[in-house]
Amino acid sequence: MTPETPTAPPASALPLRLVAQFRHLIHELGKFGAVGGAAYIVDFAVFNLLRSPTGPLAAAAISTVVAATGAFFGNRYWTWRDRERSSLTREYLLYFFFNLVGLGITLAVVWLSHDVLGGMWPGVFHTWLADNVAKMLFGTGIASVFRFWAYRRFVFNGAPAAAAPAPARVG
Repeated sequence: MTPETPTAPPASALPLRLVAQFRHLIHELGKFGAVGGAAYIVDFAVFNLLRSPTGPLAAAAISTVVAATGAFFGNRYWTWRDRERSSLTREYLLYFFFNLVGLGITLAVVWLSHDVLGGMWPGVFHTWLADNVAKMLFGTGIASVFRFWAYRRFVFNGAPAAAAPAPARVG
């Protein structure tokens, strides 16, 4: 008899194993993305309503605060609802602190685009399209990656609530 050599699992099994291993994180990312998508729509609408009367930096600040307020409740009561809770005040203050950092990231991108690059190429970077690409694509994108990490790590960082134990089987 010859001993059988172990064979590697088929390559098609790797994605399934990765999904199983990261299922909870993928689930959180999906819910965070849905809440963020709704906040993005609010952010976009408010930013564009205020861009002309207030200028792009003030419009970006106001629209981010309005959108973040709604997103807080979506994230607290849906995205991370299975996490153990700390006080609402603690979570709210940390959430808005990290949103201020995210807002700073977004404003830096808008400033870089509108004021720095716009100083060199005003015909390109002083436009509605350039302001929206800077704020809604690059600024919000970079800030969202930061926010997901910060919320998960610092704000909603309680351990996921333990699932109820399965009932004992008799017989």
